[in-house]
Amino acid sequence: MLDDLDRRILRLWQTEPEMTPADLAAALDLPAARVARRIERLRETGVLRSVSTVIDWAALGYGVEVSLRIQLDKTAPGAFEAFMAAARKVPEVTQMQTFLGRVDLRLTVIARDMTHWQGIYRDRILVLPHIAEIEALMHVATVKTDQTLPI
Repeated sequence: MLDDLDRRILRLWQTEPEMTPADLAAALDLPAARVARRIERLRETGVLRSVSTVIDWAALGYGVEVSLRIQLDKTAPGAFEAFMAAARKVPEVTQMQTFLGRVDLRLTVIARDMTHWQGIYRDRILVLPHIAEIEALMHVATVKTDQTLPI
């Protein structure tokens, strides 16, 4: 699926994501049009899904991050769909993941401080439909966020 040039482009872009396609071409000593065509092919095949900006929520005043492990009442028809639709409407939910096993979903929620968190939890989270059990894990430190892979 990937050839050596694709791997070189991806390795370089993982380590320096701010590079433009022209910067990549210069660093790889290749014509810009060739690199642009490769990037387009990587997008078309789904290898590159998007180029994104990572926001440091703490720098914007959101100093509290909580991971919620949620079990749903799966006896209710449409419980997953109803829960996920409602949870998507909570602006402080930054991530939602589904799982197989004891935990059905995990939400990442951000808040400015503990008072703000308590309001979000009481007024927006606990009212979400079909929750059977919920466990809140307060984020203490990020140990690793590197999403680069050896290509």
